[in-house]
Formats: sequence, C-alpha cells, structure tokens
Amino acid sequence: MLEKGKIYEAVVTDYTAEGQGVAKVEGCAVFLPNAVAGERVLLRIEKVGKTWAAGKITEILERSPHRINRECPVAKLCGGCDFWHMDYEEECRLKAGRVRQALNRIGGEALETLPILSAPTCHGYRNKAQYPVASKKGRAYAGFFRAGTHTMVENDRCLILPEEADRVKEIVIDYVNQYHIPAYDETAHKGLLRHIYVRRGAVSGQVLVCLAVNGRRLLHGEELIERLKAVPGFTSLVLSVNTRQGNTVLGDEFITLYGPGYIEDTLCGLNFRLSARSFYQVNHHQAQRLYEAAIAQAGITKDDTVLDLYCGVGTITLIMAKAAGKVIGVEVIPQAVEDARDNAKRNGIENAEFFCGDAGEAALELGAKGVKADVVVVDPPRKGLNADAIEALARFAPRRIVYVSCDPATLARDVALLKDRGYRLQNAMAADLFPRCAHVESLVCLSR
Repeated sequence: MLEKGKIYEAVVTDYTAEGQGVAKVEGCAVFLPNAVAGERVLLRIEKVGKTWAAGKITEILERSPHRINRECPVAKLCGGCDFWHMDYEEECRLKAGRVRQALNRIGGEALETLPILSAPTCHGYRNKAQYPVASKKGRAYAGFFRAGTHTMVENDRCLILPEEADRVKEIVIDYVNQYHIPAYDETAHKGLLRHIYVRRGAVSGQVLVCLAVNGRRLLHGEELIERLKAVPGFTSLVLSVNTRQGNTVLGDEFITLYGPGYIEDTLCGLNFRLSARSFYQVNHHQAQRLYEAAIAQAGITKDDTVLDLYCGVGTITLIMAKAAGKVIGVEVIPQAVEDARDNAKRNGIENAEFFCGDAGEAALELGAKGVKADVVVVDPPRKGLNADAIEALARFAPRRIVYVSCDPATLARDVALLKDRGYRLQNAMAADLFPRCAHVESLVCLSR
C-alpha cells in the first residue's frame, strides 16, 4: 500500500484521457500532472485510492527530449491548458493514441495506428473566450479557473486567444471597477457580472461581446460601448440574462445593447451568422480541414438526402448541401436554428431544411413521416448519442454515418453500438482543434 506524503522513484509510461502522466509504483497506477512519457522521476504521493493514487513530481531524474520550457507563466495553475510543458509533436502523439486506444478498448477495433490532423499553430487560434469574473479586496478581476476548482487564476495574456479577446476583458474589468459594478458571488448568489464572453470571426475580424449578468440592466452601458469601440472589429454588445444558481455561463434571454447582436464569419467558402448561443468550432483553420475530411468520407452524390443531427448553426449541413440533393439539419437550441435558416438564405442555398428539437426525438419523428436519409452526419455534445438517436440511425439505415466527436470514449461506445446494428468502421482519424488543451476531436465513417 502506497503511503501518502512518501517519495517514490518511477518511470512515466503513458497518459490518461485527460493528459496526465501514468507511472506504476508497487503495481499501483499513479497519476501525475505536468509529466512526459519516458521520464524517470521522483514523485510524492498526494492521495491514495483503492486501485490508484495521485502524485506530484518532485524531481526529474531523466528528462524527456519532448519536455520544453512553458511559454505561459501561469500554465501550471490555469485549468485551461494542459500541455505547455511538452513539445507539440508529443502532444499530437498523445492525442492520436487516446482516440486509437478508445476505439480499440471500447469500440472493439484493432487499430495499430491512427492519423491526426495536427494544427499549424498553437497560438491565438481560439475564436471564443469565456472569462469568469470574481472580486478580491473590493476589486473585480477576470481570468480562468484552476483545474477542478472555482479558484480564479489571473492572466494578462492568454496565448491561445486572439489579442482582441484579452483587450475586451481589460476594458470590461476597468469599466466595472470604475463604476463599482459588483462581480457575481456564486455562493451568496449576489452581484451582477458573472462572465465576459467574447467571440471573434477568424476571417471577418468582427467581435461579439456578451456579458452574462445576474439581472437585466447594465448601468453606464453607453460608456462601456464607447470604450469597446477601441477594440478592432467590435460589432455587437449583448447582455445574457442568467439569474439561475449554478455554473451555467449563458442564460436563455439575450438583450442587444449595441449592433445587430451577432457577428458574421466565413467557413469553407460560406458566410455564417453567429450569435452568442450558436455552436461554432473554436479553431477556424482546423474546423475547415475537419469538415473537408468529413465531406470526403461521406461520399455524397446529388441523388442523396443528408441528415445532420446536432447541426448547430448549420455549418456542416450547408457545406454538404453543395454536394447533396437535399440536406436536413436538426438542432435543439432555437437561436442556433434561427441562425442556420438565416445562413442558408444568405448563402443562397435552397436545398436545406432545419428543424428545432432533440436530435434523437426529431430524427425518429422524421423517420415516422417517411423521410429517408442516405447519409447521416452526427456531431453530438460530449455525452455522445442518446438511445433515441441510436435507434433513429438504425431505422434510417443510411449507407454511411459520419460521426464527428469531441470525446473519444463516447465515440467508441457509440461505434460499438452501431456495429451491433449492422455497421462497420471504415475510416477513423483524430483532429487537433485544441492545441495545448486536453480535448481532441475525432472523425469516423461507418458503412452499412
């Protein structure tokens, strides 16, 4: 039995799904943050479970050639990024391995290798930021939470965000402190400003600022608007009314204070309208490559009807409309569906329809009405497909299912379920849309 607080020597052999290092000590798996596979280390046991332990590296005895000096000064504290301590080559190897292992272990595959779409840059790629706001000694500040906590870590410059996002954060915090606007206290459920949300169009350069507030009014709003005009591309200021307890960032009501309440951006040659609630991949360059790969794997013809579940603002739906006879998108968020319909009009696409509702329920309803689908595309949230969605796919029996996933474990689970319903895995790949962060996207194509 390992002893808490005791120092042990071990070799880091692998990584967890979250990117922590794994070392074996006396037959027990010890999870280590800021580790690189292949290193021999001294570690201190911080917590002991029944079959595992959590540790902390106290000394690196043999350093991996993939270990680098962190560019970000708060990388060890901030919960946003995970891999500034290793080079990008090792990060991509880790992420591709994570997807491959999940498909083999959970999905029943026997993949020896798995390709990954690596990113051309690790800097400034995120087109969306959500800064929680807190106060300390009477002054508001914003940053990001430490991993697994609601303790705020301040950072003047986040390297994975565009400079415009950090500039908005500075302006809003200065304004809040000048006019003594209270930051939200989640314990007492008091205060006004909860989050500063910034979205920037990678091509258009337009900037949407959305303030999540515990109320419906913002004092001195005109003064804030004038200050935000100094940010290149500033287009809209929106209030998101969120008076609920809990850690949900955005509420259900939006009040536009300046501009149209949305921004526009171009993806795969199409123009899209993006409001605060619209789902849109945070890495524009990598999203284009991912969607192009999805279209190629789908093998769509002009005779095909394509059903896109979890369609968001219709990005994949409308991109595939160019190759298909008809496309149908389903999305549960009403504002995103409204955006999707507007996006079809602004791009002159007439062979697209959009429905608002739960993906699985809507798909079953469409099937009951006699709608046929030759190809189905799914891009579900982290929890993967629900039982209704799996059942709907089985009933539609499309010749191909293209599955875009942000969680390898739920992807692999659903692949196994679809294999039981007569499908086989045809292609699989990982795509790094989140350099320096633990998340990884993946793309698989299944054939009936």
